[in-house]
Amino acid sequence: MNYERLDSDKKDILLIDDMANNLRVLSSLLAREGYNVRKALNWQMALTACQTVLPDLILLDIMMPEVDGYEVCQRLKAWELTADIPVIFISALDDVFDKVKAFRVGGVDYITKPFELEEVLVRVQNQLALRTAKLEIIKLNVELEQRVKQRTTELEKALQKLQGEIAYRQQLQSKLLDIALHDSLTGLPNRVLFIRRLEKALNRAKQQSDYQFAILYLDCDRFKVVNDSLGHLVGDELLLSISHRLQASLMSTDTLARLGGDEFAILLENPIDINQVIKVAELILKQLSLTFKLSRYEVFMNASIGIAWGNRDYERPEYVLRDADTAMYRAKALGRARYHVFDPVMYQEAIQLLELENDLRRAVARQEFIVYYQPIVSLITGRIAGFEALVRWQHPIRGLILPTEFIPVAEETGLINIINTWVLQSACQQLRSWQHHPAISETLTISVNLSARLFAQPNLIAQIDEIIDATKVNPANLELEITESVIMENRDAVKIVLQQLQEREIKLIMDDFGTGYSSLSYLHSFPLNGLKIDKSFVKRMQENQEDMGLVPAMIGIAESMGMRVIAEGVETIEQLALLRSLNCEFAQGYLFSKPIEQKSVINLLAAAPQW
Repeated sequence: MNYERLDSDKKDILLIDDMANNLRVLSSLLAREGYNVRKALNWQMALTACQTVLPDLILLDIMMPEVDGYEVCQRLKAWELTADIPVIFISALDDVFDKVKAFRVGGVDYITKPFELEEVLVRVQNQLALRTAKLEIIKLNVELEQRVKQRTTELEKALQKLQGEIAYRQQLQSKLLDIALHDSLTGLPNRVLFIRRLEKALNRAKQQSDYQFAILYLDCDRFKVVNDSLGHLVGDELLLSISHRLQASLMSTDTLARLGGDEFAILLENPIDINQVIKVAELILKQLSLTFKLSRYEVFMNASIGIAWGNRDYERPEYVLRDADTAMYRAKALGRARYHVFDPVMYQEAIQLLELENDLRRAVARQEFIVYYQPIVSLITGRIAGFEALVRWQHPIRGLILPTEFIPVAEETGLINIINTWVLQSACQQLRSWQHHPAISETLTISVNLSARLFAQPNLIAQIDEIIDATKVNPANLELEITESVIMENRDAVKIVLQQLQEREIKLIMDDFGTGYSSLSYLHSFPLNGLKIDKSFVKRMQENQEDMGLVPAMIGIAESMGMRVIAEGVETIEQLALLRSLNCEFAQGYLFSKPIEQKSVINLLAAAPQW
């Protein structure tokens, strides 16, 4: 038997009536409106018609010979294939028509004879529209089951109860609400839902003196490195694994949410005291320190956690989350892979940081920066071989601000690109000016630090070419210092940029060597001319003889690769003597000179100091 409609564009209506006149009138009326109409005089003909092609709607007369309309309707509803087809009863005004019985056996509506054209069409159109809506709900149900497997049982139960247009709208609302309140990757509550639950906890704390809660704000350390190097699919897999470990570390009454990216938040309800919250943080740090065995990679990950103890004094739930976030950033600043409990003093510091950012934006517009210069000394001749350009901020109220205070803010806000380019321009202009002085050697070099963010600019080489052309400085006298993070960000693209710089005879120095993630694995792949040993190694070299081996090893690595070495932070004669004994070529530090203004450089060079 064929249960498919032959013409899918037309709605199929089956008329069941033993009165030929009725059939003719209704058939003509409905056919004119574009419906496909079939007719049956009794139950047997109706059954045959349904077995041939399933109708979209059935119009059924009450007064039928042998098997009346009520019985026909019951049989249609009992048959699985026709159970969902809507049935509209037909009755004459003088018929004994039991409406309650008609609806009880499965009818959805009724019309009376003689027929009113508009009434018949409206009732038919309504039932066909409801039928279409119901079919759309069934289709949507299948799609939702495929996309949201973890909620299949709930959706099946809900969809079974849906009826007609009202149920269709409820189902759509439920779907949109779920998407709006949950993270699509992990299925965890998102920021909106977390804030709602946090608001409930805060309101409860205001009403119940014995209720308390705490917030943990978690940010994964170095997740961006994994995401960028191994790809977003691996990053998503890692986020799922992290969410599972976090959930396993919590109680069922706790709320874990993904706030976005690699940031998670946890609401602990009714902890005994802050020590219990700290234990949860320590457990999480321990669990995250274990290797993540993904489908194709093994990844190591840790996190920084900020803790805020909730209390009734908070006005809004967002303020609790803000304080936990502030504590998390403090944990990162203290060395990552740790937790930190919020202290109100930290909020004032955060406000000061915001003010600093606003002042910094104004400083860029007003060009409030100046460049200081620290000499780099050749340990072979004992004389000054070059200078490192170090930016300072001449704040109109606070005075001279060191880069350690404002460069991190500039990096975070993107202002570092403008500042860095300005420093490079100023340093090149200054070098060209010095080289016109008769007492200064033409081989004097200038070193400028380049931020990792500059390498994200596609026109970096063009900018450097423009500066060199404008200042007429000899590129061979220019040294650009980069950190290992530059190489880690985008190896292939950065390698091309570094090769282009080398072609221009610009020297490339790796700054803070030994403090990054994987220096040795990259040294041979990039066109570097020198390494700067971080001052922390120079300091420990004299304090602890066990650490003495690190500096010789670094110098040995550089020599084997044809690179020169500059030691930073030299402050004592003893450190200088040790570096000379290790054949270190260059050094800089307070032993020779603090960073000085450009006007003092000429006097220093004219004095021709020798160490």
